[in-house]
Amino acid sequence: MSNDLIINARHHETRVALVENGLVAELHIERKTGQELMGNIYRGRVVRVLPGMQAAFVDIGLERTAFLYVADVHKDVLGLERMMLKELENQEETDHLEGEEKPQAPFERIEFQIEELLHEGQDIMVQVAKEPLGTKGPRVTSHISLPGRHLVFMPTVNHIGISRRIEDKEERERLRALLEEIRPDNFGFIARTVSEGDTKEKLKSEMDFLVKLWNSITERMDKATGPGILHRDLNISLRAVRDLFTREVDRLIIDSRDEYNNILSFIDTFAPSLRYSVELYEDPEPIFDAYEIELEISRALENKIWLKSGGYIVSH
Repeated sequence: MSNDLIINARHHETRVALVENGLVAELHIERKTGQELMGNIYRGRVVRVLPGMQAAFVDIGLERTAFLYVADVHKDVLGLERMMLKELENQEETDHLEGEEKPQAPFERIEFQIEELLHEGQDIMVQVAKEPLGTKGPRVTSHISLPGRHLVFMPTVNHIGISRRIEDKEERERLRALLEEIRPDNFGFIARTVSEGDTKEKLKSEMDFLVKLWNSITERMDKATGPGILHRDLNISLRAVRDLFTREVDRLIIDSRDEYNNILSFIDTFAPSLRYSVELYEDPEPIFDAYEIELEISRALENKIWLKSGGYIVSH
């Protein structure tokens, strides 16, 4: 039997079921909060530099300006990359997985003054690191990171890291050697926990995808003339395409035309060969009922089957 991704997309909630041989292997749920800025990448313009706070306010095209702290400024704007890489090499590798320790700004131990790095009117690429809170705008960083299922791509850092949750020394060295062999020059990658045991081909495929995504973002940055969005962090539907559809799934079936079109656009850019494996579900019966997923979820809840691996996963 085939492996299918069944996606039930609604305005307030999206559910993704991975069905393997007729049985639900994973269930992911994402509920919308109305903000969802975390991870988005923007073309920003510095509107005010605050030497006393060692920070700057950056217009990213939203109602409120973003806050950029000096440690979150990519120092390459001054051509000081070599100095900072020595600092980075002394730091312990970390992972971007939720619940695991996340990397600090990689160069924050080097002391620069904010006024040496930024000036009013300067255009800069930034990524939202913290959602707005109350009257405060989002906190941003110019240390861009693009997470995949197995790798985290850090285009501004020449570094290889391995998740600390991979404890086997031989496996850590194997992954490090693989990444060193296949990565493009001067780009950084972190092997995530789920990369343990991955083949060279799988890692190379995801690496190529992430580099292609980065190239499309930099092209938008070059073409844009003012503050605004360059890349939205992938929603759950597109993450499912990125993480599962490209290698582990035969068909993707979704019941929202808007999301269907978004997926086709995404695939056309990064994996055009998959286009004809995407289907739009338009029958009146709810998609999760039609594929008996709703019934299986109910049975799992009744029997308290809520497994992290090989069962159900819920992500908010």
